[in-house]
Amino acid sequence: MTDEKIARINELAKKAKAEGLSEAEKAEQKALREEYIAGFRKSLKAQLDRTVVLNPDGTSYKLRQKKGGH
Repeated sequence: MTDEKIARINELAKKAKAEGLSEAEKAEQKALREEYIAGFRKSLKAQLDRTVVLNPDGTSYKLRQKKGGH
């Protein structure tokens, strides 16, 4: 997500608190938030996929997603 889109999310949040948003602005805010959350989840999943847990005995293993997880 670009810095401009993040700035727009913040701008819409401030406007919503101050004076409210039009229906078009609410839709834009929702779409931008969904895009931000999707990017955040993708980044976090990539980070966790690269995470290795080290046990006190020196062995290690990669994290795995539980069955039935998202």
